[in-house]
Amino acid sequence: MAMKNVKNVHFWQVDNKIKNIIQVPGNVILPSAQAWRKFNWVKKYFDKEPKEGYFIWIKKQVDSPLATCINIASPKASQNLTNLMVVEKGIKVKSNVICSAIGNNLCGSHRARGKLILKSGSSLEYNHFHQWGQNDFVSPDYEFILEKNSRLIYNYKNSFPPKNLLLKTIIQSGEGSSSNLNLVINSLNSKVGILENVNLSGLNSQAVMKLRLVGRENSQTEAVSVISAKSPSRGHLDCQGLVVSPKAKMSLTPRLICQNKDAQLTHEASIGKISEEELTYLRMRGLTEKEAINLIVAGFLKT
Repeated sequence: MAMKNVKNVHFWQVDNKIKNIIQVPGNVILPSAQAWRKFNWVKKYFDKEPKEGYFIWIKKQVDSPLATCINIASPKASQNLTNLMVVEKGIKVKSNVICSAIGNNLCGSHRARGKLILKSGSSLEYNHFHQWGQNDFVSPDYEFILEKNSRLIYNYKNSFPPKNLLLKTIIQSGEGSSSNLNLVINSLNSKVGILENVNLSGLNSQAVMKLRLVGRENSQTEAVSVISAKSPSRGHLDCQGLVVSPKAKMSLTPRLICQNKDAQLTHEASIGKISEEELTYLRMRGLTEKEAINLIVAGFLKT
């Protein structure tokens, strides 16, 4: 997946070099290292001085989506990003984030640790799209901190996973906050590890977590999804997997941890295979077996 005009994105990095930054009036977009030096308050969000990555501070309303693009373009390039986004009180914003390898056999490494802070009453739609080569290593590790009455929609989609993908997401939910997580991964000869953890610590906080995972060829997928409630709150986990190939392996582990008698946590989880009846029907309609499987998988990933 690529931007139509990548030079117009607000933060664009290729390998370890920043190609372009476009400022938005009233807001701040900087390399993380520069933000560390300029603003003392950001240090509490970083474990140490960052070497690369982006800092986005949304102080005023933004009417169009913010866009960031991180590419690997050179063989064996290694990225280690530290990102921070802060959305101030009452601001509503949409962010489109694309991380990808430009070639299919670059053997690159992409590590990204990020924190996203939603101040009271703010709202963020965070669309995270990944597309990698067959021999890349990728490890996104993001923590969302939701303050009082904030709203988060987090959409992660990866139709072309790398050789190794380790995805970690943590949501810290404050009073009256809500989060909606949607995770879609179509694995092909990939080793995928997923750890998602939503902490409903705030009074009347809510969360919905939805996973759609497909295992193809020799892929191995292991997902652990946790919702824990420490206060009166509500959470639901919907985790479904589809194993397409005989050699593919998949493990789904949903966990609900309730530490308050007034919390309500629910889950549904399943791993299935493609229905022979559905496959036969589509082939009778003129599709090849491969076309039929691709159509079924596409429909599953959109549910």
